[in-house]
Amino acid sequence: MAETLPAFRQETARLVLRDWRDDDWEPFWQATNTPAVMRWLGGVCDPAKRQATQDRLLAYNRDHGHTFWVVEGKADGALLGFCGLKRSNQPGGPQGLMEVGWRLREDAWGQGYAREAAAASLDLAFDRFAADEVIALTVQGNAPSWGLMLRLGMARRADLDFASTDFGPEGGLIIVYGIDRAAWEAERG
Repeated sequence: MAETLPAFRQETARLVLRDWRDDDWEPFWQATNTPAVMRWLGGVCDPAKRQATQDRLLAYNRDHGHTFWVVEGKADGALLGFCGLKRSNQPGGPQGLMEVGWRLREDAWGQGYAREAAAASLDLAFDRFAADEVIALTVQGNAPSWGLMLRLGMARRADLDFASTDFGPEGGLIIVYGIDRAAWEAERG
């Protein structure tokens, strides 16, 4: 018999990070599978790519006990996107390191939600999942994403950069930022 993981739920001041439910997928894709949100992520996903993403997210949780969890507003329960942790597995990139990632719907941008969810995810990486270092990946042109990495206290890890066309023609170089436990503890003060 397969082991069932306990339900995951982490609250922040304004957000809830939690496990996926079957009825989350349709609103998630409606809100985030748009040209603006997917610009730096390889473009709008067709049904096969959406299913493959769902399967991967669920497998991360099953295999490692963490994933890119649902992010919802605490006040109204609105599904805002995802944020969380996985083991880096991008072809050509660093393999097996703890990775933090996020994707929020466009009307949630610029309100500090990504930073709040990513900071909670970093806390979990170091405190619950005993990570020594956490990395984040983005394409070179995605300044809002690497800007958030800097605001989280992450430092550029050019030694881990790699070439990839998986994220569309504007991609090319995937750049990596990272933060270790000591730096995160200093950042949290």
